[in-house]
Amino acid sequence: MANVTIRDLNKNYDNGFHAVKDVNLEIRDKEFVVLVGPSGCGKTTTLRMVAGLEEITSGQILIGENVVNDLPPMDRNIAMVFQNYALYPHKSVYQNMAFGLQMRKYPQQEIEKRVREAADILGIGPLLDRKPRQLSGGQRQRVAVGRAIVRHPEVFLFDEPLSNLDAQLRVQMRVELKRLHERLETTAIYVTHDQVEAMTLGDRVVVMKDGWVQQVGEPLELYGKPANRFVAGFIGSPSMNFVDVIINELGGALYAEAQMLRLSVPPQHQDRVRAHLGGRLTLGVRPEALRLASGADPAGYCFDTAVDVVEPLGNEILLNFRAGGAPMVARVDPAVRVRAHENIRLAVDPARVHFFDEKSAAAI
Repeated sequence: MANVTIRDLNKNYDNGFHAVKDVNLEIRDKEFVVLVGPSGCGKTTTLRMVAGLEEITSGQILIGENVVNDLPPMDRNIAMVFQNYALYPHKSVYQNMAFGLQMRKYPQQEIEKRVREAADILGIGPLLDRKPRQLSGGQRQRVAVGRAIVRHPEVFLFDEPLSNLDAQLRVQMRVELKRLHERLETTAIYVTHDQVEAMTLGDRVVVMKDGWVQQVGEPLELYGKPANRFVAGFIGSPSMNFVDVIINELGGALYAEAQMLRLSVPPQHQDRVRAHLGGRLTLGVRPEALRLASGADPAGYCFDTAVDVVEPLGNEILLNFRAGGAPMVARVDPAVRVRAHENIRLAVDPARVHFFDEKSAAAI
């Protein structure tokens, strides 16, 4: 297997569009790394440059110790799983999985062994004689993965492989891909726009926006310590609540204030926030960091509001409301009984408050 090194990678198109901007990544051997971001952020273009399907404008890509910039895809010892499966409709499952090995003139005995082993790993042994049209979406995706497995590549590349599946099957396939990676112990780069997929699959996650890498880290690091407002809003569902506040001081204590809202600045933020005294910052609070207040909650971390919409989801309830002039969401226990338009008092967990610079959007 191999590590993948991406150095100062750029992609410019003839129309002047700069799709990928100075991307630098070190993907370790056997690591599962996910590139995530909204449509047009450059994640798929980056993956296609690693695969050799997209020409590199500048920078270097190394697989192991070898620079592969000028190597054709078939010489990079990678295998790619596409969003649309890309199966040959007139070939059987066995023939689809064996085709790449046949083109490389592998002995028939070795082809038979590899296809049978991959089919066994993926649980599609009984389907080898079927044509793709006779398979469900999940089965077709397993065939596409199997076609990659038989190659015994140094690196697996996945381009949104689950996006065509229904929600329940996506969850199932996420688990199967995680198990598969642990079993094969192969370096993998996975592209998705779904942050839940990114968080559940990745050993590390690369968040991209407008061609730039915003942050690289383990899933819980991105969730707990986002580098900027974009990462904070993109990672987590429902997304983080944001409200623009002014930092004021009263009796030596710092407060974040907005329309009908005043919250104490938690101790861990005091020094950094004090530098913005009298100025504006963006306050960030995740829905799960809000709860119905009790008498034991410090007044400085509580505020009053009225519920707009109640969304019961079974294992949790989402309360939609406004605070500080901004729409917000609280994720509360399903035992809570609150009705729309009811006045409530909410408490903020001070350990889970974030502040962002209003202009640069960087975390402070």
